[in-house]
Amino acid sequence: MTSMPKSRSAGSPTVPEGWEAVMGFEIHVQLSTETKMFCSCPVSFGDQPNTNVCPLCLGYPGTLPAVNERVLEYATKIALALNCEIAPYTIFHRKNYFYPDLPKGYQISQHDLPLGMGGHLDVELEDGTVHRVGITRVHMEDDAAKLVHAGGVEGRIAGADYSMVDFNRSGTPLVEIVSEPDIFAPEQARAFLTQLRNLLEQLDVSDLNMEEGSLRCDANVSMHRPGTPFGIRTELKNMNSFRFLQRGLEAEIQRQADVLERGEEVVQETVHFDPSSGKVSVLRSKGEAHDYRYFPDPDLVPIQLDVAYVEKVRAALPELPAARKERYMRDFGLPAYDAGVLSANRWLALYFERVAGLVEDAKLSANWVMGDFSGYLNAAGLEVEDASIGPETLAELLQLLKEGTLSSKMAKDVFVLMVETGESAKTIVAERGMGQISDTATLEAMVAELVAAHPGPAEEFRQGREKVLGFFVGKIMKETKGQANPQLLNDLLRKALQP
Repeated sequence: MTSMPKSRSAGSPTVPEGWEAVMGFEIHVQLSTETKMFCSCPVSFGDQPNTNVCPLCLGYPGTLPAVNERVLEYATKIALALNCEIAPYTIFHRKNYFYPDLPKGYQISQHDLPLGMGGHLDVELEDGTVHRVGITRVHMEDDAAKLVHAGGVEGRIAGADYSMVDFNRSGTPLVEIVSEPDIFAPEQARAFLTQLRNLLEQLDVSDLNMEEGSLRCDANVSMHRPGTPFGIRTELKNMNSFRFLQRGLEAEIQRQADVLERGEEVVQETVHFDPSSGKVSVLRSKGEAHDYRYFPDPDLVPIQLDVAYVEKVRAALPELPAARKERYMRDFGLPAYDAGVLSANRWLALYFERVAGLVEDAKLSANWVMGDFSGYLNAAGLEVEDASIGPETLAELLQLLKEGTLSSKMAKDVFVLMVETGESAKTIVAERGMGQISDTATLEAMVAELVAAHPGPAEEFRQGREKVLGFFVGKIMKETKGQANPQLLNDLLRKALQP
């Protein structure tokens, strides 16, 4: 049976005119458990090679695996968060193939009875529309070892023709998420993967570090004319960031379109995108589908999940990004954009809620958390939880702004000093005399003196030349070194300049 497209990529700036792209994803999530999937060896990145190993994860004959219960819990969390149906009966299979990083000669995975099936993720696109991406399946499996090539991943040192194997990663627990071919443009793909990553972050089941391999994404890409069957697909691998993945998809879509425009056929193969050159190269031909000779693993008993277990896991799920966004719009009155940005990151959301609760002004808090605070994090390369400016510290600054002690510009200057010195806003304002002058009597006296000294400009204002007001504002701001309350100053000037 031939698959037909569900949607259109027409109008996407990254899909050539007259063609439609179709993409599906296979996402591997390394779970942040303390021990491996079927043995008690620790899971730890960056340790001395081949130190976190045992006979089982080295594939010795006669060893017996035992399922890590935390893996099952985390996998169930992921499946539920993706709106999957949880299988009451699921089993592990042996996926048989030979490769030097697979000591057993097979991978323990799940085949026709996965843990979760038939889910979806609703993805909000840049134009505000919501695009539903189907989730085919969510299943558990163990990871292979890591091949270390002489000279690095991309090359070999002079005269070297060998690779080494680090078995520390062998047996690390994975969850594979397989999407339906419901993505039709690279920008949709990036939005899907970004929002999937945000959801997984909320679940706290993985550190999701792409550079360390905790989150790995493979894309299946094909092209076809509108209304015709899907074309031959290629597999784009080895992307270590969503930005590079989007660029890689754009390059592969253009490459396939060029091949088809020449009247040639796309070949089923695995391709690699080089971010430095912007080019796609072939890694290997996929040819016919592999015969992995799946069969139930005789060493692992079936898993039967009763309703009580599933509901217990469901009840423990945290508030997910979509629900949090709706709450921020409903309870805090935030616009959709602000609510979406703040709800996407678990730690940023917690930070914002603490600040907003202390200041009792959600919009002001949102503006600062999304603006100056996030800018400081990006410039310093910090995560929210590592910031030296805690929510109480920022709230103190915003309270001074809200009370009128500081103007917006002053508050920004004070924030910079807070970052540089580690001092509180109140300390900086007191020691440096940076407070805003909001005393009515003081400003009234200054205004009266200034207006009396400049009768010409005062008369011009009375004749309707509004711009002259800026002359008086500038004079007093200069005299007060910018510390006069601008709103109060404007009101007093207008009153004094009335006929």
